Amino acid sequence: RAVFYRRTRHGPLSLTPVSPADADALAARLAGLGLVLPVVSAAHDTATAFAEAWQRRTGATPTLSTRIRLYRLDTLTAPEPVPAGRGRRVGEQDREQLFRWHREFAADVGEDVTIDADTWADTRFGDKHYTFWETPDGTPVSMAGMTSPVGGMVRVDPVYTPAHLRGRGYAGAVTVAVSRAALAAGAKEVALYADPANSTSNALYRRIGYVPLTEWAVYDFAR
Repeated sequence: RAVFYRRTRHGPLSLTPVSPADADALAARLAGLGLVLPVVSAAHDTATAFAEAWQRRTGATPTLSTRIRLYRLDTLTAPEPVPAGRGRRVGEQDREQLFRWHREFAADVGEDVTIDADTWADTRFGDKHYTFWETPDGTPVSMAGMTSPVGGMVRVDPVYTPAHLRGRGYAGAVTVAVSRAALAAGAKEVALYADPANSTSNALYRRIGYVPLTEWAVYDFAR
């Protein structure tokens, strides 16, 4: 997996564009090492430049599989009104609930992944930290995950509310809760991705203080 991003030393998360010439030089170097890349994930123009260069160098055919919008947290703002309840760190006693919601999330977004106690650690979800939003009686109604801090940056992923519980403010509440947890864990930057076609989630993230940074693209390579 090739991923292109950059965090400035003294400023907020930013992106460094890769020119077509630099993309070609990188593709040549990686191809010369005999590497096989399954995907490239980067800002749209950079990903496109590298995908085209990789095709020239290796013959691998790129397919645009995902377009997503990258956000970074500016000033965290709790949505109004905040639904009754609280955010709670997920523990071992919540594993079955966590597995079930991830299976539902994967089905919603079209991810082909098996999620159970045996496969959990090998999925992209297994190394994250989770928060539930629960109602005053202790019933979990929404979840959000976050990565461990790397270079001062944390990414929020995934955010999920079961279909029959949506529209009640739970997603906003749990996203604020996990964002606060990220900051408390020492994150200097908090980022997340959203589907540009989902107007509801994009509007929500803007309301609670996330600002769009760039459009992101993922290309799959097939020989």
